[in-house]
Amino acid sequence: MTPTSPAAPAPVSPAVPVSPAASLDAPVSAPPVSAPPFTEPPEADTQPLGERQATGEPADEPVAAASPDTVLPAPAGPAAGAATALGAPTMLAPIVRRDAAEPPETADPAEPAAPDPEQVLSSYQWRFHHETLRELVEDPDELREIRDRLTEKLETASDNRARARLLSLRAVVSRILGDLGKALSDAKLAVTHAEATGELRRIAIAQARLAHVLQWRGDFAEADRLFEEANSSELPDRLRATMHEHAGRSCYDQGRYMEACNHFERALELRKVEDPDLIARTELALDAVFNKVAQNGMGPYPRTKDEILQIHRPPAPAFSDRVQRWGYAGAEGTFVVPPDYADVQPFRDRVAWVRRPEAQTWELIDEAGQQLITASAGYFGVGSFSDGLAWVSRDGTGNWIAIDKSGRIVIPNGFDDVRPFRRGIAAVRKGGWGAVDKTGRVVLPTRFSGFATALTDGRYVDGFTDEGLAIVDGGGRKGVVDRTGRMIVPPVHPAVVIHPVAFLVGNGTGQWGALDRRGEPLIDPVHPSRGDVMDEIDRLLADTKPVL
Repeated sequence: MTPTSPAAPAPVSPAVPVSPAASLDAPVSAPPVSAPPFTEPPEADTQPLGERQATGEPADEPVAAASPDTVLPAPAGPAAGAATALGAPTMLAPIVRRDAAEPPETADPAEPAAPDPEQVLSSYQWRFHHETLRELVEDPDELREIRDRLTEKLETASDNRARARLLSLRAVVSRILGDLGKALSDAKLAVTHAEATGELRRIAIAQARLAHVLQWRGDFAEADRLFEEANSSELPDRLRATMHEHAGRSCYDQGRYMEACNHFERALELRKVEDPDLIARTELALDAVFNKVAQNGMGPYPRTKDEILQIHRPPAPAFSDRVQRWGYAGAEGTFVVPPDYADVQPFRDRVAWVRRPEAQTWELIDEAGQQLITASAGYFGVGSFSDGLAWVSRDGTGNWIAIDKSGRIVIPNGFDDVRPFRRGIAAVRKGGWGAVDKTGRVVLPTRFSGFATALTDGRYVDGFTDEGLAIVDGGGRKGVVDRTGRMIVPPVHPAVVIHPVAFLVGNGTGQWGALDRRGEPLIDPVHPSRGDVMDEIDRLLADTKPVL
C-alpha cells in the first residue's frame, strides 16, 4: 500500500503589519486607520545559497540585535516600512556611550546667588562727610553693581508697588554716585507709581527720595516742599525722624541753620527709644551747623509750614467797624473784597460763601469778589468747598446735595447729614452713617452708628484719614474700613485706634493689643496702655527707617 501524503495546507497570505503608533494615536472620533493595500507575497526562493553566491547576489546580512541606540533595518514591504517610520525614534545624531571605566563627569558647582540689592542697601554702613553731611562713596564699583542688580529686578517687576520701591532705590544709588540726571528721572517715575498705589507710606518714601535728589541738584524750594509734604503725622515716628534729619540737611545746605537745628531736634524728639545711629548722625550734623554759625551767623529765621509748602494764602474775613459789615482783607490788612456782607465764611478751595444783609440765602464768590452762584439758588445751608465740591441744603437742616463751583448738581441724593470730601470720599448719613465718592456712588453702606476715627497722635478725623481709613461704630463696637468700603477689621472691638502700620485694639478692660493692616492678630491684648503696644510695634518693625 502506498502511503498517502498528507494534503498540503493551502497557502496563507502573511498578515499585513499595522503600525502600533497608527492604531494607538488615532483619536477616538477619527475614522479607522486603513491598512496598506494587499500585495501578493513574493514567491519562495528555491535557489540554494551557494548558487546565489555564485551568481553574485549578496548573501543575507546578519541581523543586528536591537538596542535603545539602534534602529533596525526596515523589513521589506511598504506596510512594514510605514510601521518602522511611525514607531521608531528619529536619531539626528548617534548616542555616545561612556566607557564603563571612565568616571562620570561631575557638574560644575553652582555659583552662589548674588545678595539681594535691597537687603544690601538696608544694611549698608554709610559714612558721612563732616562738613557736607553727604554720604561718602568708598567703593563706586560696588554701588554700580548694586544699581545693576536693582535694574535686573526692575525688568521683572510689573506692579506699581514693586516699581515704586525699586525705582526710588535706584535713584538713591544714582544720587550717591553723582548721576543726578538718572536719579531725577527714576525718582519722578517712582513717585508716579507710588501715587498709583494710593498708599500714604509708599508715597511719602518716594517723595522724600525725590526731595533728596532735588536737594543735591540745588532745587531747594521744591526739595523742602516735598520733605514737608511727605512728613505726615500718620507715618511711623522712626520714619518721620529720618525725614526731619534729611530736611535739616537741606536747610544746612541753604545756610538756614536755625531751621536745620529745629529739624535735628525734632528728629531726636520723635525717637523716644535709644537710636545710636540717629544720635551719632545728629551729633555730626550739629557740630557742622555750629561750625558754620561761627563763620557765617545763624542765617534767616525759620519759615512757616505754609511758606515751605508754598500754600496760597487767601484773603481772610475782616469786619469793618465803620460800616458794620464783613469783607476780606489781604496780607497787608487792607480790604481786597469790600465789606458788603452780613455774614461770611473763610475761603476754601479759592471760593467762599457770603450772605448779603437783604438776603437769607448764601451766594458764592471768588477771591476777587466775583459772584459765581447767586443768592437766588436758594441755599439756606452751605458747607465749605473741598475737592471741588460742596454740600448745600435748601432748607438748612437736611436733604443735603453736592454741587460744583458753577452750581451744577453733582450728587442729587438728599442726605440727612454730611461731612466735607476728603481725598475723594465724604461721610454721609441717611438713616445710618456711610460714605460716597465724588460721583455719588455709595462706597460704604449707610448702616453704622457713626465714625470714630482716632489716631495715635491724639487727633480725631471726621471721616476718613489721608490714607483712606476710617473707624466705624457699629452699635458701640468699633471696626476699620478703607475708602473702597472694604471691611478690614469687623466692628467687634470696644476700642480701635489707627497706628501708622497697625491697628491698636482695646478689650474694654484696660488692656491693649494690636492687629496688622490686614486685620490679623499682631500683639495679644495684654498690655496696660496704648504706649506699651506702640513700643512693642516699634521693636517689631523692620522697615521704618528706609534709605532716603
